[in-house]
Amino acid sequence: MSFSAFSRGAITLCAVIFCLQATAQMDQTYARDAKQAIDQDYTQRIAKYTTLPELNSPLTDYLPASPTVPTPEKVLGDVSGAPDILPYAEDVYRYFRMLESASPRVKVLTIGHSEEGREMIAVGVADESLLKNYKENDARLAKLADPRIINMNDATAADLVRQSVPVYYITGTIHSPETGAPTALMELAYRLAVDDAPYIQYIRSHMITLITPVVEVDGRDRMVDIYKWHKAHPNENYPRLVYWGHYVAHDNNRDAMTLTLNLSRNVLDTYIGWHAQVLHDLHESVPFLYDNTVGDEPYNAWLDPILTNEWQMIGWNNVQEMTKFGMPGVFTHGNFDTWSPGYLMFLAAMHNGISRLYETFGNGGADTVERILTPDEYSRTWYRQNPPYPKVKWSQRDNNNYEQTAILVSLSYFAQNAQTFLNNFYLKSKRSILKPSDSGPAAYVLPANEESKDRRRMLLDILRAQHVEISETTEAVTVSIPVKPKRESREEDSTTKPQQPKTEQRTFPADSYVIRMDQPYSRIADALLDRQYWAPNDPQKTPYDDTGWSLPSLFNVEAVRVTESAILKSRMQPVKDQASGDSPSGSGSVYLIANHADPGIITLRYLLKNATVSVTDAATTVDGQQFPTGSLIIQNANADDVKSALEKTKLAATAVNAAPSVAKHNVGAPRIAMMHTWLSTQTEGWWRQAFDKLGVPFDYISTQSVSNDDNLGSKYDVIIFASVGGARTAQIIQGLPMWGNALPWKKTELTPNLGRIDSTDDMRPGLGYSGVEHLQHFVAQGGLLITSGDTAQFAIEIGLAPGVSVVTHGDLKVVGTLLATVTVDPKSPVLYGYTKPLTVYSEDGLSMNVSNTVGGTRAPRLAGSEERTTGRGGPDDPDIPQGRPYMAADDRPRPKPWEPMPLNEEQTRNNPNVIPAELRPQVLLRYADKESLLVAGLLDHGDLMAQHAAIVAAHLGKGTVLLFANNPVYRGETIGSYPLVFNAILNFNQLGQRSASGNQAAK
Repeated sequence: MSFSAFSRGAITLCAVIFCLQATAQMDQTYARDAKQAIDQDYTQRIAKYTTLPELNSPLTDYLPASPTVPTPEKVLGDVSGAPDILPYAEDVYRYFRMLESASPRVKVLTIGHSEEGREMIAVGVADESLLKNYKENDARLAKLADPRIINMNDATAADLVRQSVPVYYITGTIHSPETGAPTALMELAYRLAVDDAPYIQYIRSHMITLITPVVEVDGRDRMVDIYKWHKAHPNENYPRLVYWGHYVAHDNNRDAMTLTLNLSRNVLDTYIGWHAQVLHDLHESVPFLYDNTVGDEPYNAWLDPILTNEWQMIGWNNVQEMTKFGMPGVFTHGNFDTWSPGYLMFLAAMHNGISRLYETFGNGGADTVERILTPDEYSRTWYRQNPPYPKVKWSQRDNNNYEQTAILVSLSYFAQNAQTFLNNFYLKSKRSILKPSDSGPAAYVLPANEESKDRRRMLLDILRAQHVEISETTEAVTVSIPVKPKRESREEDSTTKPQQPKTEQRTFPADSYVIRMDQPYSRIADALLDRQYWAPNDPQKTPYDDTGWSLPSLFNVEAVRVTESAILKSRMQPVKDQASGDSPSGSGSVYLIANHADPGIITLRYLLKNATVSVTDAATTVDGQQFPTGSLIIQNANADDVKSALEKTKLAATAVNAAPSVAKHNVGAPRIAMMHTWLSTQTEGWWRQAFDKLGVPFDYISTQSVSNDDNLGSKYDVIIFASVGGARTAQIIQGLPMWGNALPWKKTELTPNLGRIDSTDDMRPGLGYSGVEHLQHFVAQGGLLITSGDTAQFAIEIGLAPGVSVVTHGDLKVVGTLLATVTVDPKSPVLYGYTKPLTVYSEDGLSMNVSNTVGGTRAPRLAGSEERTTGRGGPDDPDIPQGRPYMAADDRPRPKPWEPMPLNEEQTRNNPNVIPAELRPQVLLRYADKESLLVAGLLDHGDLMAQHAAIVAAHLGKGTVLLFANNPVYRGETIGSYPLVFNAILNFNQLGQRSASGNQAAK
């Protein structure tokens, strides 16, 4: 055996011994306190509502009695997990406040509010002395969280570890249909406060348990409404939970990067504020309990390996202990990859803590139901040697048993090993600070000469919300930057030695922003600012979520990765807050605002709704300052209103005495409608969130509204039909099947929380063919319809986009990937302000072809991939028919993939399918060549979409249908694409003018 192999074996053996030692520390009995009385009635009902004895454990098959502390029954009217009982968030909160009043071991705090104003709470449970002195403990934890305070002194850290107790933060019900966590956490808090079992006493005295019982409070209350409706109509189908939070549904657990939702920021601020070591999120979907933090590869590449080992330690301990209790279906590993940092639990993983997540079996309510599992769910695998049953009668109490048992096992293990995990917390924080020298990079620099201060500010706001420190240079800085080598071939010679990367000198001007990597939360900054690569041959064939998310690329902002540590010695100062908006420079009553594809431009237009605003059709220079095409000229505006608008948008303006002499057109404040289906409001919710956040007013209408309105143009100039999320055209038109009962979504005495965002007597009807006709009429009369993804396909398939077709995917593989694009028509108003290549987000690789005929023409193939029939010569030779002179079939030049196939005279003769020149579709943006297409994430067989159209303006009558193959407004991440939509809105009636390039736009 080689020394290296021996070393690896020794290290592995040491790791195993360490894990066994750590596990041995908590290999204890979970015996009750024999002297403590049992609440017999409550305990009997636990047994009654548990469908099989093995679906409970010695930890939760009883409830200790207390003469002073109320049980959950006080609020629920029955035990936690009882059939038919689903409490509202306010009832859950009422119980926790009862606990606080009755026990000094419980403390309740308000941590923020939802978008609809509902309260979010955190509940601390520990010995009275720990809660009374938690600020002193927190001060010690703060020093472990930022070892710079103690000068990175390991001896001092060791003393702090010995004096401190950890904080374990549990969150429940971020996903509203997953209903069991609140009642489980109510009873868990009671047990932690009351039970005198030795292991619980140890937990209580050696750690603080922090609980947020309901994360998505808006959705929780709506879910309870639906459950009440279901119980009132027991033999009928009940409405889908189409709205969870105010904006998004399942994606609320994908917001940990950009923190656009209140719940994300509230949880992160609580986690950081308490300097917690763990964030443990409770979910429901998988039988019977899946600790899915220990998922499949690949793990996120920016994690500290200490964390990935902690996952294994805690997860496998959970499986071991619950298996010893005889509880079936407890496993870890599975098919969940921990690649994306967008999950709520990853707030801890990226801030030097431990992220954890359970999936338990839930019924989407409090019914007791017979569940039939699939073979994939009950099969025995190497990581699931004790699988769940193929068929089981499952209750909410069963679910509560599993959730509480698993958490108690984890809390006990964590308390027994608190010193280890606190020391790891310190080490991860210290290693984050040492990142420049250990693994790099040294910093990211956002140059001061960035064109769009608006998009850069929005990126910096996200980093600041992530508690990342931001600095600003006070003088010019010159450093060496690696030069990315060109990839000549995918083949690599294994005998070739790796070459040292080439570098070039780069000077950053003063006032450039620097994100230093020698800070405690460097990992989240590095993960967000770096690029990602998912290998097409990765063993995890189906990624769990997006594979790319590089925010600088998505914001269209330059962020330079600097590996040279000299950058950290340059002169810079910390930046606490972004500068407020400036007053206009210069003097005069006309205001000029340069358009650098800033999202704030549309905000400003609506803030100055009564002003006269025009947009330049060409670049111009005024007093030496350049104003690109699409810049705003504001006239007839009150000076105070302009100043106020600039303060809100933080845009820069120049005041002049007269408007410059340049071609321009007026832009009003277009009337916008955002149309949704009743199939899903998940993806379009991100559009609503973006528009609300930027102050862009719109009416919110449904496909049912459109089906009943034959004069949409009298109300709206622009209708946005954002992606539904994988909907087919037939579904959009037909809606849900009309058999069975109506599915109401409206506010009633029974359902007071429904209908707040939109309402209907019946969710089943779709757009209908009358709605299709009304949309056609709206566009033909001069309206703008904006579509994205599946709704773009819908518009193409129903004939709203003559000459446009969808490219067949074939073997293409794109999973939430960032792709490069190339501008085709730079003079289109949609592209105003864009001066450098744009990266876009693609969910699944959708792209488009255009044609000069209705129905389309066969798309040209990329050079080098042409096919020919079997015949003489080679693949590049013409096949010559024998026995007659050779004549080429067609000597027309082959068009590019984003161009329509030219038509000859024969093809246009007597052909009603030929689209008139003024109505032919316009390609605005195409995907880049295959060599440069991938920016971040997973791309396989990219040649199948390379060079094809990404954004097309199709024409119907006097109006335009704007087709996005990409999703330009997504999860608060695609800020760089937002102005494509906003430019189109402001210039909706200018999209039909022919550009100088000859490419036909819409009117």
